[in-house]
Amino acid sequence: MSKYELLAAKLTEKITENLEIGIYKLPTEAELSRQYKVSRQTVRSALALLHARGIIVSRQGSGSYATGLSEDNTRNVIPILIANHQEYIYPHLLTDIRNALSAQGYQLQVYDTCNNTTREREHLLTLLTNPPRGMIVEGCKSALPNPNLDLYEKLRAAGCFLLFLHNSYAALPDTVCVKDDNYYGGYLLAEHLVSLGHTRIAGFFKMDDLQGPERYFGVASCLRDLEIVLEDSHVGWFTSLDVETLESRQDTRFLTTFIQEQLQDCTAIVCYNDEIAYWLMKELSYAGRQVPQEISVVCFDNSYLSDLSRIRITTLTHKPHEMGDCVAECMIQKLKGIPVVSQEIPWQLVRKESDAPYQP
Repeated sequence: MSKYELLAAKLTEKITENLEIGIYKLPTEAELSRQYKVSRQTVRSALALLHARGIIVSRQGSGSYATGLSEDNTRNVIPILIANHQEYIYPHLLTDIRNALSAQGYQLQVYDTCNNTTREREHLLTLLTNPPRGMIVEGCKSALPNPNLDLYEKLRAAGCFLLFLHNSYAALPDTVCVKDDNYYGGYLLAEHLVSLGHTRIAGFFKMDDLQGPERYFGVASCLRDLEIVLEDSHVGWFTSLDVETLESRQDTRFLTTFIQEQLQDCTAIVCYNDEIAYWLMKELSYAGRQVPQEISVVCFDNSYLSDLSRIRITTLTHKPHEMGDCVAECMIQKLKGIPVVSQEIPWQLVRKESDAPYQP
């Protein structure tokens, strides 16, 4: 092995050690020449080799920096545990994450959990056989105690960085999460409905994922601050199983029950997401309730379903690519040894056709 190849091997080992303590800039050529007692030409050849392998990148006038990539390409694969890569908001989100990671030399590997803790455990056991350097996790039923925390702790002990998406597990301390600002989103939608003159406002939320309680809390807090009563009887809750039967068998019984028992005297409703709003509006039509003439409907996510509805649904959105780019950037920065913190992505209101001023 030549001198520059030996130096490249030593530098690769040192870069790995430095990344673990947050150092990702390499010393100058002159410093490396003195430190390793080799010529400047040997240093340049070693750095060129590391650059060709994708381990470092050069910045004009600034020096060389570690990319966070490993020589072993299998170590540059980032697994993501997510509910269902083919459903709802996920195709666009995964494309954004995949493109942003790919631009930096990383690959994304998708594991569907179907929001099922048994499936989640199977995937985690598989990943533990060769722990990745980093992993993106959308928690399963994150509002409930999770039986798989032991495996997450083992992954962390093996040096795997866990980056949570949309939610996190409260029992796992010191985790980094990129999520929607759900409290503010709920507040924003309730405030919008009140500005249209509505005071008898209902809500329909998912109870076993953390986003549901957070969105409910935003709505409830807004109405409290505006001294408007949110009756408990006007707040409906559904589960992941309800959504599964809705998607697989178009079983809408939980929606019709809510309409019949809890929505009778309300003039507006905040829905957990576009999917629930889309199906609820169908059931409202069957029940003879006109949207928005009799009841206004607003929701979260601005997916294709908000435009697929016969009456386009007023909803909340993020800037294009914002969530996916933020997730990828957090992961890349962490793998470079740069500290990262949790992020909450703000919502923006997109007004369409499903809401209208209250008419007594």
